[in-house]
Amino acid sequence: MTLFQELLLALRLLRRDIRAGELRVLASALVIGVASVTTVAFFNDRVRAALEVQANQLLGADLVVAGDRPLPGSFRDQARALGLAQAELVKFPSMAFADSRSLLVDVRAVEQGYPLRGELRVADGARNASTPRSAPPPGTVWVDERVLSRLGVGVGERLGLGERTFTIAGVIDQAPESVVGFLSLGPRVILNLEDLSSTGLVQPGSRIGYRLLVAGAPAAVEAFRAFATRAVGPGQKVESIRDARPEIRSALERAERFLALSSLAAVILAAVAVALAARRYLQRHFDACAVMRCLGASQGSILRLYAGVFLALGIATSTLGSAVGWAAQAGLVRLLAPLVGGELPLPGLTPLAQGYVAGFVLLLGFAMPPLAALARVPTLRVLRRELGVPGSAGVIGYALGILAIAALIFWEAGDLRLGRIVLLGAVAGLLASGMLSWLVVRGLARLSAGASRAWRMGLANLRRRPLSTAVQVAALSMGLMAMLLLTLVRGDLIQSWRASLPPDAPNRFLVNIQPDQREALQRFFEAQGIPAPKTYPMVRARLIAINGRQVSSADYADERAKRLVDREFNLSWAETPQSDNRIVAGRWWRPEDRGRTAFSVEQGIARTLGIRLGDTLTYDIAGVTLSGPVTSLRTVEWDSFRVNFFVVMPPGVLEAYPASDVASFHLPREREEIMNSLVKRFPNLLVIDVAAVLAQVQAMMDQVIRAVEFVFLFTLAAGVLVLYAAIAATRDERLVDAAIMRTLGARAAQLRAVHMVEFAVIGLLAGLVAAFGATAVGWAVSARVLNVPFQTNGAPWIVGIVAGTAGVALAGWLGVRRVVERPPLQVLSATT
Repeated sequence: MTLFQELLLALRLLRRDIRAGELRVLASALVIGVASVTTVAFFNDRVRAALEVQANQLLGADLVVAGDRPLPGSFRDQARALGLAQAELVKFPSMAFADSRSLLVDVRAVEQGYPLRGELRVADGARNASTPRSAPPPGTVWVDERVLSRLGVGVGERLGLGERTFTIAGVIDQAPESVVGFLSLGPRVILNLEDLSSTGLVQPGSRIGYRLLVAGAPAAVEAFRAFATRAVGPGQKVESIRDARPEIRSALERAERFLALSSLAAVILAAVAVALAARRYLQRHFDACAVMRCLGASQGSILRLYAGVFLALGIATSTLGSAVGWAAQAGLVRLLAPLVGGELPLPGLTPLAQGYVAGFVLLLGFAMPPLAALARVPTLRVLRRELGVPGSAGVIGYALGILAIAALIFWEAGDLRLGRIVLLGAVAGLLASGMLSWLVVRGLARLSAGASRAWRMGLANLRRRPLSTAVQVAALSMGLMAMLLLTLVRGDLIQSWRASLPPDAPNRFLVNIQPDQREALQRFFEAQGIPAPKTYPMVRARLIAINGRQVSSADYADERAKRLVDREFNLSWAETPQSDNRIVAGRWWRPEDRGRTAFSVEQGIARTLGIRLGDTLTYDIAGVTLSGPVTSLRTVEWDSFRVNFFVVMPPGVLEAYPASDVASFHLPREREEIMNSLVKRFPNLLVIDVAAVLAQVQAMMDQVIRAVEFVFLFTLAAGVLVLYAAIAATRDERLVDAAIMRTLGARAAQLRAVHMVEFAVIGLLAGLVAAFGATAVGWAVSARVLNVPFQTNGAPWIVGIVAGTAGVALAGWLGVRRVVERPPLQVLSATT
């Protein structure tokens, strides 16, 4: 037989097996596994492509030099010498006000020529067509649509910023650094750079970012990059199209990895279903292979024949799974639309390749090894049905399958440590499910000594198949636990955290209070009948050395550590530690330490930056260095929402440096109107509404969780498929058992009751494991992350047990209901 003839025969066998339903479970498992991978892969690829396509638009230039202080003129001189176009931009958060309303906005002060790349499109009205613009005329501003809706103003009306009022001249339709809306801080306001000084918003302690944008010929840009890389100092950095918006890319990478790992749960369960379905396929084709061997077929030809069957099956299921993933990613984009923002480009072919790789890894790792044993079926099996294949084939097959799924996990995780955690978690879950299943079944068997025959026989069936029971419980509990965590437990955690906050917890922060405004601010609050908040001084400083060794972001692998080293710290001073601070190492200073340079560092940031008790820290404050030892480490209750600092010093050291104050206070909901009066009275103040920030974060979390829930639907489907695969794998055995029982006088109703007990117990075990796992994770998050008392709630246990028992019992009954309907004589005749 030629290779082409073998391929045609393989396709005919595949078509026959599909029509007979032999490959239904196996094909479904492969489709679900591929679909779960490609859904996330298509979405990630589209977002990544959006960042690449819009890189210039995100940056607004070919290269940007950014700093938290005004940049030296040498950068502009060098850009001019190289013939590069350049534009300056200053950005900062501030309060905008109109009539009786105020709003926290993201202010951009730009000069003519901005942006150098991409477009700044502005419309003359909210519904008018937008046109490319550069910088607004002096005395006017362009605003985000959200500014108009939240402040109740329109184009042509007045908007207050600091000590100035401006005319709203247009609505921003598109602007650099706002194409992808992952990290939007607030509505945007753009004004002319010439108007910035007149607003009075540039004050000591203000968090202002200075950016120099350049663009031009590639060779000149590279020359400027080389110069800027050498010339940047502390607090300055160079950004290019290659590394545009690193914070967005970092957030995207974390989100992509999280969604990919969510999809891996479905892949793991699909692998289990593939292994079970392949085992059944192996058993049902022993006879056919024995007959082919008797007719002269060699082992090699049989192996090639079934390899062709599964090659065609892999191509078909991977194609169908990729199509399902393409359709499902549209749902993922819709769920995350507020975070993604704008239209996403079409994905490339890489996600399709990922889907085919996942499909063939599942197929080759879990189906091909046991199926290869078909070629070694003895010809004598035609006469003696009890003969099969050596048991080692199954052991080797499962070992290869575990290696295949481990490789897939590490590939999707993209990180050895993360992949190891996921793999060990899956193994631990299977072992825990198996142990719990064995204990519960054994305990129920002892307690059911006097129970009905159906109970005893159902539990006996579970004890006869311990591995199958453990696999089914683990698979179903994984999907159930994910759903319980993302619904009931998540809501309980958020409610517990909110309940832990006292009713008078601060919900407003005042930033950028100048020293000469302290008394006036106190009088303002007294006039409003609200207790004046305590103000805390702070001085901006940059950490430049630890124990005399210069530090930079390049010294750290952790992203948070990099950001902390690049940014400026707010140093403060105090005679005594605040009530929500606790010294965990060293000692607080004594009265005689006044005027001594020493530091008390928050324990978390010390751990992140590798700072230890006794280390010498060196800070740069406006060009002046300040060095001293770390005399204590503190823990801080950050969720108290009171003002706190990472680094505190004794009094008598920082008072000589330029400082501003910060305060927090609780504003009752019915008194919110005084915020507008406060902003008008002190226009330089930055008012942060904690409740609004938390609401925005909560909304973003809800959107991401809905996306994860969507991905976990594949996990739930794969869990149900494992149940059906387990039922199908034991269907022949159940047929024989039912035929023998009916021959001995058992009624069909009694056998159905036995099956219902068996599957109800599996569902009960899955619900128990899911509820226990969800509760354990909830406790860990509550105790280790939120630091709030864990509120025990019976809802996850009730929902998990009821949903697991009822759902699995119903699904199991649907899967075996026809087993008891086959005539016993027909079944027994077919097995002899």
